[in-house]
This record gives sequence, structure tokens and C-alpha cells, in this order.
Amino acid sequence: MNLAAIPSPTTSVWHVLGLPVRAYAICIVLGIVASCLIMEYRMRSRGVARWASLDIAVWAVPFGIVGARLYHLATSPQDYFGAGGDPIRAFYIWEGGLGIWGAVLGGALGAYLGCRQLGLPLGLVADSLAVGLPVGQAVGRLGNWFNNELYGKETTLPWGLEVHDMDRSNPGHATVIDGQPVTLPDLYHPTFLYEFIWNLGVAGLVYLLDRKFKFGRGRAFALYVMAYTVGRFWIEMLRVDEANHLFGIRLNVFTSIIVFLGALIYFLVMRGPRAYVVPDDAPETAPEAPAASDVSQVDVTAAEAGPATPKGYQVVSEARFQAYRRTGILPPDTPADMAEEIAAGGHPVERDPAGPAGLGAAVLATGAAAGSEPAKDAEPESRGPDDER
Repeated sequence: MNLAAIPSPTTSVWHVLGLPVRAYAICIVLGIVASCLIMEYRMRSRGVARWASLDIAVWAVPFGIVGARLYHLATSPQDYFGAGGDPIRAFYIWEGGLGIWGAVLGGALGAYLGCRQLGLPLGLVADSLAVGLPVGQAVGRLGNWFNNELYGKETTLPWGLEVHDMDRSNPGHATVIDGQPVTLPDLYHPTFLYEFIWNLGVAGLVYLLDRKFKFGRGRAFALYVMAYTVGRFWIEMLRVDEANHLFGIRLNVFTSIIVFLGALIYFLVMRGPRAYVVPDDAPETAPEAPAASDVSQVDVTAAEAGPATPKGYQVVSEARFQAYRRTGILPPDTPADMAEEIAAGGHPVERDPAGPAGLGAAVLATGAAAGSEPAKDAEPESRGPDDER
């Protein structure tokens, strides 16, 4: 055993009460939890109600897992279909095989559906996720370490990785001869560790730049994609696991280049400030003082229950958002505020002109606008009982 090498686990599956507990699945779940918690914190700072991240995750996570698996099957079909393939193993996601680009596409579709349910801009949610997602990816990469998979080329560096020969007749366990786990003869680049460190660096980079420049319209997410693909490009070049090639180069290398260029174009073309949201029914005036009454008539249940989840959100400028957080009252929409809200992806000009006052007041406002021109055939102010109706 090389003392300077990084060891690998000999077991990636444990049985608890007869049920298999897989390290890969645990790492994926922990990564999802980490992503959701970070996204939750960032969404709250932009005005979204508590635990809305869970409502988004209910849609995004299943779609993301399915998309990740479909991408893996599309790029490595020989392991499951055709001569020597085992189609049923296409459903064995616990064995590994989740493509990040399929996860992003599938997760984006799920997040879009979740945003539609909550009335939230997709760009706000994407920018909130831009820090949490690479952290979740970093945690998930530890699952590859447990599985002794996705390692790189041979190396003599002090941090070379020991890789065990995994027993195919006993999945999740290293081959054992004379009581000793069998390792492959050389040391290899720990590409799981490279990507773990790189992803944490991407998270820190996006966090710092977003804090300084306050990206909006999904630009923080585009920055994450660009930073991640740069790392994935050179790490992919080190890997030696089986993969499809194009012109002698791994397919994922080309994918990284294409996705990077797409994210770069989006980042340069799309402009706009960070989006902040408040509930659609945010009060625009201070509530009237209640009339004097007996204490027993005061309803305290609403205060104890806390604020309810809003039925929808409206995009507001940062100044209006900060004022609302301080006072609980949404100040009037000035032309400068409206311009910022439109630039952030909101549509304040399409809002109900009555604001939270309700449909009745909206009808009155619409009627007043329509009646701004004099009517040609105005009816007399009063009618007799026999006038035509």
C-alpha cells in the first residue's frame, strides 16, 4: 500500500434490516439537500416565502433524475442495449450513470413547472440555485469515490488514487483474495476529487460575483454553467472510463464546449437587474386602526400562524422591496421603479390597476379609463317609468 496515495473505500453498499443502503444514493440525496438549503436561503433574500424551495424541488428533482439518466443512456447505450446489453439495468440508477447535462435540462423543465405553480420568475429561481447546485454536485461526486469509478489516467503524483477491483458477483464490494481487497496495479488521477474541489470553487466564484454585481435574468446561473464547463473540459480529458468518442475525443468534451458557448452567449446578450418579489396582495397603504373593542374580540390566531404562503408574486424594484421588508407596506410604483421591474423580467404595466383592491375596483378603473372620452349618445340623467330600458 502506497502511504502517499489516496485510498478508496472497499464497500459502497451496506445492508440495514435486510435493505441495501448505497453510498452513491446517500451522496446524491445529501447533495440535493445541500442544494435546496442554499437555494432556500437565497430565495428568501429575494422575497420568496419560506420553504418555497421544497415546492420547486418536488418538480425539479424527479425531472432532473429522469433527465440525467436519459442523457447517460443516450450517450452510453452500448451498456444497456444491443449485443451483450442488459436493458433492465437502465433502471438501476443506484449503480451510477447520471449525466449532469440531462439533469440540468430535466431539472429546468421541472423547475419551470414549479415556478408556474408558485407564480415565480424562472430566472429568479435559477439564479438562486446557481450557488447551491455546484455544492450539491460536489457532494454527489463522493458517490463515485465509494463506487471506485470515474477515475483518471495513471499518475505518479503523491495524491494518486488507489482503485479497487470491484466484485461483479457481489456488487458494492471489492474483490477479496486471502482476506485482502484487490487493488488495480497503478495509481490514478482522482478525478472525483478534482471535480469536488472545482465545484466548490465554482460555488464560491458565483457567490462572490453575484454578491458584487447582483446578476439577474438567469445570468448567475449562466455564470455557473460557464465556470463548471471549463473544469469539466479538462477533467473529462483525464478520465479513462468507457465513453463514446467523436473524432477520437470523448463526447462529453464536445458537450462541455457547446454548453459553455451557449451560456456565454446568454450571459452577454441577456441583461437586467436582480429580480425581487413581494406577494401579489402586498398592502400599499397602512391598515386602518381598529375601533376600540373588548380584548376578548381580538383574533390572535393569525399572528400565531405567521404569514401565509402567497398565491402569487409580483416583481418589484430593489428600493420598493427593501421598503416593503422594513415597513410591510409597498410604496407606489414610480417610473424609475417600473423601468427597473420591467428590466428584471417583471410586467408591472400589466398588473391589475387596482393593485390588491380586487376585481371590483379594477372594473371601476377600467370603466373610468373607457369613459374618458365623451359619449356620443348620452342617456338623460333621469328616466320616466315608461322609458325603454
